[in-house]
Amino acid sequence: MTTEPPRSPLPPFTEETAGQKVRLAEDGWNSRNPAKVALAYTVDTKWRNRTAFPVGRQEVEKFLEEKWRKEQDYRLIKELWAHSGNRIAVRYAYEYHDEYGNWFRAYGNENWEFDALGYMSNRHASINEKPITEEERKFRWPLGRRPDDHPGLSDLGL
Repeated sequence: MTTEPPRSPLPPFTEETAGQKVRLAEDGWNSRNPAKVALAYTVDTKWRNRTAFPVGRQEVEKFLEEKWRKEQDYRLIKELWAHSGNRIAVRYAYEYHDEYGNWFRAYGNENWEFDALGYMSNRHASINEKPITEEERKFRWPLGRRPDDHPGLSDLGL
C-alpha cells in the first residue's frame, strides 16, 4: 500500500479534469526536471517510448535525463484527444535542437492510464519527428511553462 498523497485531479476524469491533467503533464515536462517529472508516475510505472521501455520511477528519471541532455531547448505542447474513466489520450508536438544546432519538431500520441490516487501507471507513446529550420519553429516562448496566451496545437494547425 502506498503512503503517497493523492495527485489531483483524480480519476474518473471529466472533460475538465482530463484537460487539467494534460496541462499539468505539459507543464511538468516543460520544466525539464527529471526528478520532479518522475514523481507523477507510480513507483512501478511502465512506459513505451519509441524503442525504450523504462519500468519504474528510477528508470523514467534516467530516461528523461538522457532525453533532455540530447534534446536541447525543449518546448512541448500537449492537447487532450479523448478520455474515459482512468484513461486519457493526448496528442502533442515538441521542438528541440541537437548539440549541433539542428532543429526538429516531433509529433506524437500518448495513451495514459492512472491509478486511483492520480499517478500514471502506464504510458504508451508513438512519436515521429522531422527536421525543421530555425525559421520554421513555432514554439518560441522562454524556456519553462508555456504561457497561457500561447496558441495550442489546433490553433497552430498542428
